[in-house]
Amino acid sequence: MDDDRKTRFEAVYRQTYERILGYAVRRCESPEDAADVVAETFAIAWRRVDTLPRGDEARLWLYGVARNVLANHRRGLDRHRARNAPLDTDLADLYLRPPEDGGHDVSAIAAAFRELSDDDRELLTLVAWEGLDHGQVAKVLDCSRNAVRIRLHRARKRFAKALDGAGSTGSTGSTGGTANRFAVESV
Repeated sequence: MDDDRKTRFEAVYRQTYERILGYAVRRCESPEDAADVVAETFAIAWRRVDTLPRGDEARLWLYGVARNVLANHRRGLDRHRARNAPLDTDLADLYLRPPEDGGHDVSAIAAAFRELSDDDRELLTLVAWEGLDHGQVAKVLDCSRNAVRIRLHRARKRFAKALDGAGSTGSTGSTGGTANRFAVESV
């Protein structure tokens, strides 16, 4: 029985590792953080290999696990930053210079994307970066397809509004078209 569990886990690992790593890399501040998130995600998968879904459902389940691991990771980072905020402020005042003008559109897109809530950013990136459809996103987020459709529509509208506010070119009135997909993929 142990050999069956090991074989099953290894197969899921081989089939999903790169996608889960990409998911983590796009959401973490450093490759080291991404590696930690992936390691924890697969450690959880190993502990729960008996309940791991079959087929493509395993990948979606792992996205959900990785999402929870990332949330825990971010909470830890937030606690760390809160402890270091006074020092960071002092260092920034002393050493940071204004950024050079260049790449305005990309920085405007990034700023607009950062203005979105964590939920909106997660939803948009699951669609744009991970290439998931509404049904797959629903499984990752543990909600209905209709809820995903509605949330995605609203997130795209908020992103388009943030892009318009940031003065990004190519965002006029589009609520989910090419400009928004390009913008999400560029962040």
